[in-house]
Amino acid sequence: MNKHIQEHGNDIGTLAEDARALMAATADVAGEKVGEARKRLAMALERGKEIAGNVRDKAVAGAKVADKTIRENPYQAIAIGVGVGVLIGFIASRRCSRNSD
Repeated sequence: MNKHIQEHGNDIGTLAEDARALMAATADVAGEKVGEARKRLAMALERGKEIAGNVRDKAVAGAKVADKTIRENPYQAIAIGVGVGVLIGFIASRRCSRNSD
């Protein structure tokens, strides 16, 4: 999952770089529509930065809460992890047994 997040982050970074390059390439082009499109693109880039910052902040806050909860209740966290593992194992074994019949 971390790999997918990193890939999306790289894609967003590439998109932002391409947008900045497009803005630089069209800086000398005169025209009302081009100027308007450049303004919208600049606003979209700023909104994207804000959204990415908000998502990052929320993810960090969530990770801190999860870390605190696990540290305060280690045995309950272990029990939940074991329970989820047993449930996934049970479902997987039933699916495998159905496929072999």
